[in-house]
Amino acid sequence: MDHKGFIIRPPSEADSILLQVTLGCSHNKCAFCGAYQGKPFRVKDQNQIMADIDWAAAHLPRHRRLFLMDGDAMVLPMRRLEPILTAIRDRLPQVRRIASYASARSLATKTDTELTQLKALGLDIIYMGLESGDNVLLQRMNKGVSVAEQLAQASRAKAAGLKLNVTVLLGLAGPEGSTRHAEATGAALSTLDPEQAAALSLMLVPGTPLHDDWQAGRFTQCTAHELLAELRTLVAHTNLSRGLFLCNHGSNHLPFRARFPKEKDAVLQSIDAALAGETELKPEWQRRL
Repeated sequence: MDHKGFIIRPPSEADSILLQVTLGCSHNKCAFCGAYQGKPFRVKDQNQIMADIDWAAAHLPRHRRLFLMDGDAMVLPMRRLEPILTAIRDRLPQVRRIASYASARSLATKTDTELTQLKALGLDIIYMGLESGDNVLLQRMNKGVSVAEQLAQASRAKAAGLKLNVTVLLGLAGPEGSTRHAEATGAALSTLDPEQAAALSLMLVPGTPLHDDWQAGRFTQCTAHELLAELRTLVAHTNLSRGLFLCNHGSNHLPFRARFPKEKDAVLQSIDAALAGETELKPEWQRRL
């Protein structure tokens, strides 16, 4: 298949067919993100996308999941998305789940009817980077959307039948804003009530504005202990009706996977044990983006 640049996908899409339909990220201005540095955003040629679907049909006949790359495939207009999803359905009949990254900006370009059509065409899950429930922090990080805008667009997606996997970023506010960030983010996740919530931990990437701020002394990174304390606050303030809370990304010091609310208390006890030094944490050299 025709993959250009680094492959970036959620951990849960490790066994998926990775179909690249765009290059880069349509926003690509977040102060903390270096995922698509040096990769100008563009839409891939439709003929190439169709050729990749044919290749997958010939070489990956047993794969039951497919992920649309790169950073925000939902920015494609319906006139491009509809034939892609139709081709996946017709040529890859074994695929039972299609997922994609999505942003509030790209979801806003779709009508309620179009979101329902995307679900009918096979799109099942969208991964959305909330990052924080703190508007001041989102503005500082140049996220480009407010908390309210993200909640509104995610709610529209849920109403259309799409499942939500919402990611948040520990350490983004530094030690001084940690509690506010965690409490506000937990409140936002509780409002969204996604099928899955995933916490990642900040790892500074050279060349990003936030890394520059750190080098200049304008930003302080959280220690491992401070990240754990922030995670505990986040978990304590997150109330999901029956969602999966994931902390299994390579950037995290204390990986876990838990069903809320059933296993929430057990997670809090596990974090408390780690804060007390009773649990061995992942060493820094093993952490990965």
